[in-house]
Amino acid sequence: MPNPSLHSHEKEQFIKLFEKEQVDRFEDRLTLLEVFLRTERHVTLAELGDLVRHEGHSFSDAFLSETLALMCHYGFAQANRFDNGQVRYEHRHLGQHHDHMICTKCQRIMEFEDQALEQLQAKIAAIHGFHLLQHKMEMYGICSECLGRREQVLALDTAKPGEFLKITGFTGGGKARLRLLSMGLRLGDEIEVITNIHRGQLVVAAGFNRLVLGQGIARKILVAPVAATEGKP
Repeated sequence: MPNPSLHSHEKEQFIKLFEKEQVDRFEDRLTLLEVFLRTERHVTLAELGDLVRHEGHSFSDAFLSETLALMCHYGFAQANRFDNGQVRYEHRHLGQHHDHMICTKCQRIMEFEDQALEQLQAKIAAIHGFHLLQHKMEMYGICSECLGRREQVLALDTAKPGEFLKITGFTGGGKARLRLLSMGLRLGDEIEVITNIHRGQLVVAAGFNRLVLGQGIARKILVAPVAATEGKP
């Protein structure tokens, strides 16, 4: 939830800095800051533009981009590019640090704080004689809501990169089964998905071997998350 006291402080700092630096179109830029502070999402330039227009304002994309760049320069915003995707902007509150978990299914971005983790990172840096200036952690996976809606058994072509899976079955008849066996894939094998862009080739690791599969053959391999098969015969 938005923190009115914190956002009021951010606004006061913004006014003081931008007036001191004699930034042009000050009132318009202050309006953009206020809209930005009212959203708790990680927004793209286009999404912020939609929020601004929804509140009855009209600014060009160039002006929005320039203002966001200034907000990042003065420490009111931070730009992130999660999973090499679009640039997304979030609040940058002084004295606060958080990391991110990104769901590769629904693209939801969740913030989390863990002091024990922060201390461990500082300790590791010190052990290696490394002077830590800044850091960020991005954890990619599947959120609890998406997991709850997901089938426990799925076709390999729908799996996400980074998933560890167990082969539970084959479809497509004897010919397809023989082809998979010739590649070294058998029921019960655990595999890791390395690459899957849902078109063209899919790359998996089976043991210490990398295998390249077409989407058609991958669709015939049934898999389940390793965690979901643990404890089962």
